[in-house]
Amino acid sequence: MHKILVSRCLLGERVRYDGGSNGPLEPLARWQTEGRVVPICPEVAGGLPTPRPPAEIPGAQGAAVLDGRLPVLSIEGIEVTAAFLAGARRALELAEEHGVRIAVLKARSPSCGNLEGYDGSFTGRRVAGEGVTAALLRRAGIRVFNEDQLAEAAQALAELDVAEPGAVPSAIQVQS
Repeated sequence: MHKILVSRCLLGERVRYDGGSNGPLEPLARWQTEGRVVPICPEVAGGLPTPRPPAEIPGAQGAAVLDGRLPVLSIEGIEVTAAFLAGARRALELAEEHGVRIAVLKARSPSCGNLEGYDGSFTGRRVAGEGVTAALLRRAGIRVFNEDQLAEAAQALAELDVAEPGAVPSAIQVQS
């Protein structure tokens, strides 16, 4: 049984920047019951509080943040790059610890977005791009999906289970 890294907000935990959540969603709740889910909120794991001011990456380019070429800025103009990098590293550590090859992360988040994000102007303008954690996981070979791609994530997970039926989950329990 393969593990899957999942944004805690999609599991119904109130860790979003505004103190809200986006779940729990199916099949994530079922996967959690099955013991497959490794929960993470990279922003909280990186040391940011809940609630917290919204943050954006200019052009939604998480890979450029990883490479030190762009900052992550709060709406107040405060640089929060270090927290985003620390959270991304923690997400990757958890993924490696549990043999995770698939992640389902929050769409459009400056940490977790996998296809698009906000342009950095705090006007709600969306652009193609990805968050810091999504970029780091992708670089490590982990397939990243968002909550609008749950059918694709389920298919990828089923394919892994068929291709590698003897996969043994880690004995370490992750605490939320």
